[in-house]
Amino acid sequence: MLRLITILLAILALAYTEKTVSRHEPRSFPDGFLFGTATASYQVEGAWDEDGKSENIWDRLSHTEPCAIKNCDTGDIADNSYYNYRRDVEMMRELGLDFYRFSLSWSRVLPTSFPDQINEAGVNYYNNLINEMLKYNIQPMISLYHWDLPQKLQELGGWTNPHIKDWFTDYSRVMFELFGDRVKHWFTINEPREVCYQGYAARTLAPAYNISGMAEYLCAKNLLVAHAKVYHMYDKEFRPHQGGSIGIVLSAKWYEPETDNDIDAAEEVLQFEWGQYAHPIFSEAGDFPPIMKEKIAAKSASQGFFRSRLPEFTAEEIELVKGSADFFGLNHYTTQLVYRNESVYEYHSSPSYYDDMEAVLYQSSEWTATGATWLKMVPWGFYKLLTKIREDYSNPPVLITENGCASREGLDDVTRLTYYKSYLDVMLDAIEDGSDIRVYTAWSLMDNFEWLQGYYDRFGLYEVDYNSPERTRTPRKSAYLYKEILRTRTLDMHYEPDMSVPMTIDDGH
Repeated sequence: MLRLITILLAILALAYTEKTVSRHEPRSFPDGFLFGTATASYQVEGAWDEDGKSENIWDRLSHTEPCAIKNCDTGDIADNSYYNYRRDVEMMRELGLDFYRFSLSWSRVLPTSFPDQINEAGVNYYNNLINEMLKYNIQPMISLYHWDLPQKLQELGGWTNPHIKDWFTDYSRVMFELFGDRVKHWFTINEPREVCYQGYAARTLAPAYNISGMAEYLCAKNLLVAHAKVYHMYDKEFRPHQGGSIGIVLSAKWYEPETDNDIDAAEEVLQFEWGQYAHPIFSEAGDFPPIMKEKIAAKSASQGFFRSRLPEFTAEEIELVKGSADFFGLNHYTTQLVYRNESVYEYHSSPSYYDDMEAVLYQSSEWTATGATWLKMVPWGFYKLLTKIREDYSNPPVLITENGCASREGLDDVTRLTYYKSYLDVMLDAIEDGSDIRVYTAWSLMDNFEWLQGYYDRFGLYEVDYNSPERTRTPRKSAYLYKEILRTRTLDMHYEPDMSVPMTIDDGH
């Protein structure tokens, strides 16, 4: 049966490829559609303890656990964007970006973690970056939190401490006051599933805890309420005179059932993996997904717990979280297959997140590999995901806040070209079907610190030379492709970039 499924998936992939290659006419993007790139503070800034910045959880992990990061890398210098921000903006101009999405370092602006001290040097850095972008009509889109929690707050329990709802709200208020006069697009938290599961249960992100089946659920509730408090604060106190928009960024893979017998399992995995965060905000009912509540309550009872390991929202909290986003921020990279049989109990310890889910996830060996082991090229999964969001959540405005792949091909990154073309192509299919997609963001502007993979995984449109003190940035072939897409506002599946022509800045930016 598994071999049959693999063959069928290969046929589906071939049919998709023939469909896209057969298109001869370029496809146009909708009027007003915005293109950009993204990075995050710890991944690019460097200057980890300079100019008053205090320690965050990634500083602590990379410094206290020898070689916790691949090749013993740290973000101490990273791309040195703290000092190279003008070159970063120059690259944005070369590409012709409409916007650039980046995150603020909580511990750089508030070194005590609280608003009693505001670090002027940190504020100046972000003001300089924002103002340099605006000088060339490039919109700043800011993530308030992208995984680099102040270490002091982590020692108080981090996202498992319910007081973080107030700490995050206070921090966010200061950021709106400092930068909201010029920043009109805000994201509260980047990828809550990764913050909670990978940080508190799987040991694959800082703070690298392994308390699965409990900590990730405490984190999820606190994070969603913290997000909602910030949303309503902005809506009531800042939107009337700043006029911006605000939402959250969810990571979402597509989960494809291995067989018809696994359709329910795939849907349940989806509800655990990203419905856990989407359902409370975007569904009419609010709250955690019903299947999640049912499964965890039943498991908890059978394991001898006096109550469900999934904490309950109060009625007031359900109403607070429901509707707390102006858009659906979406990070998407790849797809997984799902099956469920008796073997699932051999894969997962109990209690744990995946034991609660009762499914096994994997990727087909027939799917096209990229430069990251976890990331295979499955464009049809992206189309199915966008369709699911449209159908399940009444077609919310979708901002694709990250999409891309790693490559180990140097400057001639042909795999990444294929990835971007194929994923943008199916995104246009979804738009034609009625999905309200307004923004596309390539991850990433340049190579950066890719968390536990350090500088091994390279996602950048621009290659960064980490042997150079200047951290020299050089455009890859994918940068030329992206520039042409943005210049023409069309997708030509047959376009091949000419890297012999120097990358220059158009007058428009």
